[in-house]
Amino acid sequence: MRLDRFLSETTELTRSLAKKAMHRGEVSVDGEVIKNPATQVGEASRVTWNGEPLALVGLRYVMLHKPMGVECTARRTLYPRAIDLIELPKVERLQPVGRLDVDTTGLVLLTDDGQWSHRVTSPKHRCGKVYRVTLAEPLEGDALARAIEAFAEGVVLEGEETPTRPAELAMREPTVAELTLYEGKYHQVKRMFAAIGNHVVALHRESIGPLALGELPEGEWRELTADEIAAF
Repeated sequence: MRLDRFLSETTELTRSLAKKAMHRGEVSVDGEVIKNPATQVGEASRVTWNGEPLALVGLRYVMLHKPMGVECTARRTLYPRAIDLIELPKVERLQPVGRLDVDTTGLVLLTDDGQWSHRVTSPKHRCGKVYRVTLAEPLEGDALARAIEAFAEGVVLEGEETPTRPAELAMREPTVAELTLYEGKYHQVKRMFAAIGNHVVALHRESIGPLALGELPEGEWRELTADEIAAF
């Protein structure tokens, strides 16, 4: 890896600023001041900037209990971002593994491993996502039976031509549903219940595949264990 790229990967410096730092004599490799940005460094190289040792950031895998009013986006808007709640180096590299709307709470996975993210989100891997859905109107009796059948067969959402993939619906209370999806269309849960004449007033994602939110407090995060990463 080029030294200027290494510096941009391990510090807040851009590659342009990294080159300037090298020209000022601030960067050393294995004890020798290096001013050539094209110098190659390897895993065994000891790189320092102003005397501070630098190390590449590896791949990270994080779970977050997203609160209401937080966006899963990289750009800054009126709302705080999910990555603003996470204290890790180069946190801006983390990407959500399937987003939640700003008014939806619950489990969000974030990673800078694109291949792992694809395994989790690709419908062909049938990674189920379980949501707790609070409805405006009770769903019981014949209406519930029809909804269970419709969701299992697939629902054609407004503005689309193909039905959703089969989903599993169960009721915990007359107005609290448990819905398991195996895909992630835009506003899918809300649109599915709208298609059967109901309205979602609160939405919370409890689990993704084998990984459940558990006792993680709202607004808190933690890194996944090696076993949790491998489970996908």
